[in-house]
Amino acid sequence: MPKIGTQEEMLVVSETRPSVLLRLKDVKKEYVSEGQPVKALDGVTLDVAGGEFVALVGRSGCGKSTLLNLSGAMDFPSSGEVLLEGVNTSALDDAGLTRLRREKVGFIFQSFQLLHTLSVVENVELPLLLAGVSGARAQAMERLQWVELGELAGRLPHQLSGGQMQRVAIARALVHSPRLVLADEPTGNLDTTTGDVILKLLKRIAREQRTAILMATHSLEAAALSDIIVRLRDGVVAEVVHQ
Repeated sequence: MPKIGTQEEMLVVSETRPSVLLRLKDVKKEYVSEGQPVKALDGVTLDVAGGEFVALVGRSGCGKSTLLNLSGAMDFPSSGEVLLEGVNTSALDDAGLTRLRREKVGFIFQSFQLLHTLSVVENVELPLLLAGVSGARAQAMERLQWVELGELAGRLPHQLSGGQMQRVAIARALVHSPRLVLADEPTGNLDTTTGDVILKLLKRIAREQRTAILMATHSLEAAALSDIIVRLRDGVVAEVVHQ
C-alpha cells in the first residue's frame, strides 16, 4: 500500500533519509500579476534524495512550474531556502549560479527545445561545448547510445519522431552527468505509448545513475510510474504519497 503523510510527517522522515540532494525549507514565492499579489508557493517544505523519481501533480496554477524553477535555480524564493547539495541557491552570484546549473542540473521540456539547425549529436554535446569541456563529442555519443539513438546521431531534429526528439532532449540533459534532472510535462506532446517509453527511461535514469528526477505533470498515469507523488494545491503541499 502507498504510504501517505502530511508535510510535517514527511519532514520528520526526511531527517533520517540518506543522500538528500534537494531540500526546500518553508519556501514561499510571491509575485504581482495585474497589480495584485499572487502566492505561487506558500510554505513548501520538501526533500528529494538521489535516485528518487518524484512527480509533482496538481491543477494548472498550483505551483508545479514555480517549484521546478526554484529547484533549478532559475528563480529564487521570496522567503525560505532552496538547498542543492547543501548550497543555498539564493546565496550564489551569477558565476556560481551558472556553474551550478551547468554541472548539477539537467532540464527536460515538453517542447523538446532542440536547435533545428544542429544535428542530433550536436544538440547533445552543446552544453559541454558551452562549458568548455573537452571530449564533448565522445560523451554526447555515449549518452545517445544510452537512450538507444546512437545510429541517428547525424540526423536533424525534423527527421525524428516526437518520442525520438524527447529522447535526444534526455540525452542532452544527462550529458554532463547532473545530480538533479527537472522535467516539465515531458510527455505532454507525446501519445500514450511513446510517453510510457519516456517515463520508463526517466525511471531507469533514477535507478541506474542515482540521479534525482523531479517531474511536473498533469497526468496521474504518468505520476503512477514515479516513486513519490507530491500533490500541490494552491501553492502548498497537500499530500505526499510513497508508492
